[in-house]
Amino acid sequence: MVREEMQAAGLEPHSLELREVESDADAEREHFVGSPTIRVDGRDVEPPGPEPVGLTCRVYRLVDGRVSPLPDRGLVRQALSEAIGGD
Repeated sequence: MVREEMQAAGLEPHSLELREVESDADAEREHFVGSPTIRVDGRDVEPPGPEPVGLTCRVYRLVDGRVSPLPDRGLVRQALSEAIGGD
């Protein structure tokens, strides 16, 4: 989904950087609150709030309130747009 949104924004989808968080120490250092965490220019597309740092699965709330394993596509689109100076 992120690569699709990158391509739609005119960005090179293959430039997406995947980072593995393999330990609690890595999670602490990266302020990682679960997988998948999607950041654009280092900013979380949906800031996590009070969730604890750690190796876990992440749950997102879509704009319509449903629970999802991925963030709302619109949030990803907005973050990419802001990163390239569109908003």
